[in-house]
Amino acid sequence: MGRSGSMMPHKKPTLCEQSESEPTVQQLFDLTGRVALVTGASGYLGGSLARALAEAGCRVVAGSRQRLRGDAVAAGLGGKAAGTHLAVEIDHMDESSVERAVLDVHQRAGGIDVLVDNGHEALGEDWRTATPEQFTRQLANATGYFSLARHVRNHAVARSMPASIILMGSMYGSVGSYPDAYEGLGPASPAAYHALKGAVVQLTRHLAVYWASDGIRVNCLSPGPFPSPKASPDLVSRLEKKSPVGRMGRPFELKGAIVYLASDASSYVTGQNLLVDGGWTAW
Repeated sequence: MGRSGSMMPHKKPTLCEQSESEPTVQQLFDLTGRVALVTGASGYLGGSLARALAEAGCRVVAGSRQRLRGDAVAAGLGGKAAGTHLAVEIDHMDESSVERAVLDVHQRAGGIDVLVDNGHEALGEDWRTATPEQFTRQLANATGYFSLARHVRNHAVARSMPASIILMGSMYGSVGSYPDAYEGLGPASPAAYHALKGAVVQLTRHLAVYWASDGIRVNCLSPGPFPSPKASPDLVSRLEKKSPVGRMGRPFELKGAIVYLASDASSYVTGQNLLVDGGWTAW
Protein backbone atom coordinates (compact mmCIF):
# COMPACT_ATOMS: atom_id res chain seq x y z
CA MET A 1 0.00 0.00 0.00
CA GLY A 2 1.15 3.59 0.41
CA ARG A 3 2.64 5.56 3.20
CA SER A 4 -0.42 5.36 5.47
CA GLY A 5 -1.73 1.95 4.50
CA SER A 6 -0.45 -1.59 4.18
CA MET A 7 -0.40 -3.47 0.91
CA MET A 8 -0.23 -7.25 1.26
CA PRO A 9 3.30 -8.29 2.30
CA HIS A 10 5.58 -9.51 -0.44
CA LYS A 11 7.17 -12.16 1.81
CA LYS A 12 5.63 -15.62 2.02
CA PRO A 13 3.24 -15.77 5.03
CA THR A 14 3.54 -18.57 7.55
CA LEU A 15 0.65 -20.97 8.12
CA CYS A 16 0.01 -19.24 11.44
CA GLU A 17 -0.14 -15.85 9.77
CA GLN A 18 -2.48 -17.22 7.11
CA SER A 19 -4.96 -18.49 9.69
CA GLU A 20 -4.77 -15.63 12.19
CA SER A 21 -4.62 -12.55 9.98
CA GLU A 22 -7.05 -13.23 7.17
CA PRO A 23 -8.32 -9.83 5.98
CA THR A 24 -11.97 -9.15 5.40
CA VAL A 25 -13.35 -8.43 1.95
CA GLN A 26 -13.80 -4.80 2.96
CA GLN A 27 -10.14 -4.57 3.97
CA LEU A 28 -8.97 -6.20 0.75
CA PHE A 29 -10.73 -3.65 -1.44
CA ASP A 30 -9.94 -0.64 0.76
CA LEU A 31 -7.50 1.77 -0.90
CA THR A 32 -7.38 4.31 1.91
CA GLY A 33 -4.01 6.02 2.13
CA ARG A 34 -2.79 5.12 -1.33
CA VAL A 35 -1.96 7.50 -4.14
CA ALA A 36 -3.15 6.63 -7.64
CA LEU A 37 -2.02 8.33 -10.85
CA VAL A 38 -4.60 7.98 -13.60
CA THR A 39 -3.53 9.24 -17.02
CA GLY A 40 -6.24 10.29 -19.44
CA ALA A 41 -8.40 11.00 -16.39
CA SER A 42 -10.48 13.58 -18.23
CA GLY A 43 -11.52 11.08 -20.91
CA TYR A 44 -14.75 9.14 -21.34
CA LEU A 45 -13.52 6.03 -19.50
CA GLY A 46 -10.74 7.71 -17.53
CA GLY A 47 -13.22 9.71 -15.50
CA SER A 48 -14.95 6.58 -14.24
CA LEU A 49 -11.61 4.95 -13.41
CA ALA A 50 -10.55 8.00 -11.39
CA ARG A 51 -13.90 8.16 -9.57
CA ALA A 52 -13.73 4.46 -8.72
CA LEU A 53 -10.31 4.74 -7.10
CA ALA A 54 -11.33 7.86 -5.18
CA GLU A 55 -14.48 6.16 -3.92
CA ALA A 56 -12.35 3.22 -2.75
CA GLY A 57 -10.22 5.58 -0.65
CA CYS A 58 -7.36 6.61 -2.94
CA ARG A 59 -5.93 10.07 -3.21
CA VAL A 60 -6.13 10.43 -6.99
CA VAL A 61 -3.81 12.38 -9.24
CA ALA A 62 -5.73 13.17 -12.42
CA GLY A 63 -3.30 13.13 -15.32
CA SER A 64 -4.21 15.01 -18.48
CA ARG A 65 -2.43 16.68 -21.38
CA GLN A 66 -4.38 19.81 -20.42
CA ARG A 67 -3.81 20.80 -16.80
CA LEU A 68 -7.12 22.67 -16.51
CA ARG A 69 -9.05 19.55 -17.50
CA GLY A 70 -7.13 17.55 -14.92
CA ASP A 71 -7.89 20.18 -12.28
CA ALA A 72 -11.61 19.92 -13.06
CA VAL A 73 -11.54 16.14 -12.66
CA ALA A 74 -9.62 16.32 -9.37
CA ALA A 75 -12.00 18.94 -7.97
CA GLY A 76 -14.99 16.71 -8.66
CA LEU A 77 -13.65 13.56 -7.00
CA GLY A 78 -15.05 12.40 -3.68
CA GLY A 79 -14.16 9.62 -1.27
CA LYS A 80 -12.14 9.80 1.93
CA ALA A 81 -9.49 11.95 0.24
CA ALA A 82 -11.98 14.49 -1.13
CA GLY A 83 -10.43 17.94 -1.25
CA THR A 84 -6.88 16.57 -1.48
CA HIS A 85 -6.99 15.06 -4.96
CA LEU A 86 -4.46 16.53 -7.38
CA ALA A 87 -3.91 17.04 -11.10
CA VAL A 88 -0.78 16.82 -13.19
CA GLU A 89 -0.07 17.73 -16.79
CA ILE A 90 1.29 14.70 -18.59
CA ASP A 91 1.66 13.55 -22.18
CA HIS A 92 2.88 9.95 -22.23
CA MET A 93 4.02 10.43 -25.84
CA ASP A 94 6.66 12.88 -24.57
CA GLU A 95 9.38 11.40 -22.33
CA SER A 96 10.31 14.75 -20.81
CA SER A 97 6.66 15.29 -19.87
CA VAL A 98 6.55 11.85 -18.23
CA GLU A 99 9.67 12.56 -16.19
CA ARG A 100 8.40 15.95 -15.03
CA ALA A 101 4.99 14.58 -14.09
CA VAL A 102 6.31 11.66 -12.05
CA LEU A 103 8.68 13.94 -10.16
CA ASP A 104 5.88 16.45 -9.56
CA VAL A 105 3.58 13.75 -8.14
CA HIS A 106 6.30 12.44 -5.84
CA GLN A 107 7.07 15.91 -4.56
CA ARG A 108 3.43 16.79 -3.89
CA ALA A 109 1.96 13.41 -2.90
CA GLY A 110 4.96 11.49 -1.61
CA GLY A 111 4.84 8.64 -4.10
CA ILE A 112 2.69 6.60 -6.46
CA ASP A 113 1.15 3.35 -5.20
CA VAL A 114 -1.19 2.72 -8.13
CA LEU A 115 -0.66 3.64 -11.78
CA VAL A 116 -3.44 3.45 -14.36
CA ASP A 117 -1.79 3.87 -17.76
CA ASN A 118 -4.92 5.05 -19.57
CA GLY A 119 -3.82 7.95 -21.80
CA HIS A 120 -4.15 7.46 -25.55
CA GLU A 121 -3.25 9.42 -28.67
CA ALA A 122 -5.80 8.26 -31.22
CA LEU A 123 -5.47 7.54 -34.93
CA GLY A 124 -8.50 7.68 -37.21
CA GLU A 125 -6.85 6.15 -40.27
CA ASP A 126 -7.54 2.50 -41.03
CA TRP A 127 -5.47 -0.08 -42.94
CA ARG A 128 -6.40 1.54 -46.25
CA THR A 129 -5.04 5.00 -45.54
CA ALA A 130 -2.62 4.89 -42.58
CA THR A 131 0.88 5.91 -43.55
CA PRO A 132 3.89 4.06 -42.14
CA GLU A 133 4.67 7.17 -40.10
CA GLN A 134 1.15 7.25 -38.62
CA PHE A 135 1.29 3.54 -37.85
CA THR A 136 4.60 3.95 -36.05
CA ARG A 137 3.29 6.96 -34.14
CA GLN A 138 0.31 4.92 -32.91
CA LEU A 139 2.63 2.21 -31.60
CA ALA A 140 4.51 4.91 -29.66
CA ASN A 141 1.59 4.82 -27.20
CA ALA A 142 3.07 1.53 -25.98
CA THR A 143 6.45 3.20 -25.59
CA GLY A 144 4.81 5.83 -23.39
CA TYR A 145 3.07 3.19 -21.29
CA PHE A 146 6.36 1.38 -20.77
CA SER A 147 8.29 4.51 -19.87
CA LEU A 148 5.74 5.71 -17.33
CA ALA A 149 5.41 2.25 -15.80
CA ARG A 150 9.19 1.97 -15.45
CA HIS A 151 9.42 5.37 -13.74
CA VAL A 152 6.74 4.33 -11.25
CA ARG A 153 8.44 0.97 -10.67
CA ASN A 154 11.84 2.56 -10.09
CA HIS A 155 10.49 5.10 -7.60
CA ALA A 156 8.54 2.41 -5.73
CA VAL A 157 11.62 0.20 -5.47
CA ALA A 158 13.69 3.17 -4.25
CA ARG A 159 11.11 3.68 -1.47
CA SER A 160 11.02 -0.08 -0.74
CA MET A 161 7.28 0.00 -1.41
CA PRO A 162 5.07 -2.27 -3.53
CA ALA A 163 2.90 -0.90 -6.33
CA SER A 164 0.11 -1.95 -8.65
CA ILE A 165 0.53 -0.95 -12.30
CA ILE A 166 -2.45 -1.30 -14.62
CA LEU A 167 -2.06 -0.87 -18.37
CA MET A 168 -5.20 -0.20 -20.39
CA GLY A 169 -5.68 -2.65 -23.19
CA SER A 170 -8.70 -3.46 -25.35
CA MET A 171 -10.66 -6.47 -26.54
CA TYR A 172 -9.01 -5.61 -29.85
CA GLY A 173 -5.70 -6.64 -28.33
CA SER A 174 -7.10 -10.19 -28.17
CA VAL A 175 -9.40 -10.49 -31.20
CA GLY A 176 -9.87 -8.96 -34.62
CA SER A 177 -12.85 -6.76 -35.48
CA TYR A 178 -15.85 -7.55 -37.67
CA PRO A 179 -15.41 -5.84 -41.07
CA ASP A 180 -19.18 -5.75 -41.64
CA ALA A 181 -19.70 -3.71 -38.47
CA TYR A 182 -17.79 -0.79 -39.97
CA GLU A 183 -18.49 -1.20 -43.70
CA GLY A 184 -20.10 1.87 -45.25
CA LEU A 185 -20.03 3.91 -42.04
CA GLY A 186 -16.47 5.20 -42.14
CA PRO A 187 -12.97 3.87 -41.49
CA ALA A 188 -12.49 0.31 -40.32
CA SER A 189 -11.17 -0.32 -36.83
CA PRO A 190 -7.56 0.90 -37.25
CA ALA A 191 -4.98 -1.84 -37.78
CA ALA A 192 -2.42 0.19 -35.85
CA TYR A 193 -4.75 0.26 -32.83
CA HIS A 194 -5.07 -3.52 -32.87
CA ALA A 195 -1.29 -3.88 -33.11
CA LEU A 196 -0.87 -1.41 -30.24
CA LYS A 197 -3.29 -3.11 -27.86
CA GLY A 198 -1.88 -6.55 -28.63
CA ALA A 199 1.53 -5.14 -27.73
CA VAL A 200 0.18 -3.73 -24.45
CA VAL A 201 -1.16 -7.16 -23.44
CA GLN A 202 2.21 -8.79 -24.10
CA LEU A 203 4.10 -5.91 -22.44
CA THR A 204 1.99 -6.55 -19.34
CA ARG A 205 3.10 -10.18 -19.17
CA HIS A 206 6.74 -9.34 -19.73
CA LEU A 207 6.98 -6.60 -17.11
CA ALA A 208 5.01 -8.66 -14.59
CA VAL A 209 7.50 -11.52 -14.53
CA TYR A 210 10.52 -9.22 -14.36
CA TRP A 211 9.13 -6.97 -11.63
CA ALA A 212 7.35 -9.53 -9.45
CA SER A 213 10.39 -9.96 -7.20
CA ASP A 214 10.31 -6.19 -6.56
CA GLY A 215 6.77 -6.36 -5.19
CA ILE A 216 5.42 -4.64 -8.32
CA ARG A 217 2.30 -6.15 -9.85
CA VAL A 218 1.51 -5.41 -13.51
CA ASN A 219 -1.86 -6.22 -15.02
CA CYS A 220 -3.90 -5.19 -18.04
CA LEU A 221 -7.53 -4.05 -18.07
CA SER A 222 -9.13 -4.55 -21.47
CA PRO A 223 -12.53 -2.95 -22.07
CA GLY A 224 -14.82 -4.34 -24.72
CA PRO A 225 -17.21 -2.12 -26.67
CA PHE A 226 -17.59 1.15 -24.74
CA PRO A 227 -18.38 3.69 -27.50
CA SER A 228 -18.59 7.30 -26.44
CA PRO A 229 -21.77 9.34 -26.96
CA LYS A 230 -20.13 10.76 -30.09
CA ALA A 231 -20.14 7.36 -31.81
CA SER A 232 -22.39 6.78 -34.81
CA PRO A 233 -25.77 5.34 -33.72
CA ASP A 234 -25.65 3.03 -36.75
CA LEU A 235 -22.25 1.69 -35.69
CA VAL A 236 -23.47 1.16 -32.13
CA SER A 237 -26.49 -0.74 -33.43
CA ARG A 238 -24.25 -3.02 -35.47
CA LEU A 239 -21.87 -3.61 -32.58
CA GLU A 240 -24.74 -4.48 -30.25
CA LYS A 241 -25.60 -7.38 -32.55
CA LYS A 242 -22.07 -8.74 -32.11
CA SER A 243 -22.25 -8.75 -28.30
CA PRO A 244 -23.62 -11.74 -26.37
CA VAL A 245 -25.32 -9.40 -23.90
CA GLY A 246 -26.79 -7.34 -26.75
CA ARG A 247 -25.63 -3.92 -25.62
CA MET A 248 -22.62 -1.68 -25.18
CA GLY A 249 -20.66 -1.25 -21.98
CA ARG A 250 -21.25 1.67 -19.63
CA PRO A 251 -18.21 3.42 -18.10
CA PHE A 252 -19.21 2.59 -14.51
CA GLU A 253 -18.98 -1.10 -15.40
CA LEU A 254 -15.20 -0.76 -15.30
CA LYS A 255 -15.16 0.56 -11.74
CA GLY A 256 -15.19 -2.80 -9.98
CA ALA A 257 -12.44 -4.17 -12.20
CA ILE A 258 -10.07 -1.25 -11.67
CA VAL A 259 -10.51 -1.31 -7.88
CA TYR A 260 -9.91 -5.07 -7.89
CA LEU A 261 -6.65 -4.77 -9.82
CA ALA A 262 -5.45 -1.79 -7.78
CA SER A 263 -6.20 -3.30 -4.38
CA ASP A 264 -5.09 -6.18 -2.18
CA ALA A 265 -8.09 -8.12 -3.47
CA SER A 266 -5.80 -9.04 -6.39
CA SER A 267 -2.58 -9.39 -4.37
CA TYR A 268 -1.80 -12.76 -6.00
CA VAL A 269 -2.66 -11.57 -9.51
CA THR A 270 -0.01 -10.29 -11.90
CA GLY A 271 0.65 -10.56 -15.62
CA GLN A 272 -3.03 -10.98 -16.41
CA ASN A 273 -5.36 -9.42 -18.95
CA LEU A 274 -8.81 -8.80 -17.46
CA LEU A 275 -11.41 -8.46 -20.22
CA VAL A 276 -14.59 -6.55 -19.40
CA ASP A 277 -16.41 -7.02 -22.68
CA GLY A 278 -19.93 -8.37 -22.19
CA GLY A 279 -18.77 -11.74 -23.50
CA TRP A 280 -17.46 -10.34 -26.81
CA THR A 281 -14.29 -12.46 -26.78
CA ALA A 282 -16.18 -15.58 -25.64
CA TRP A 283 -17.80 -16.17 -29.03
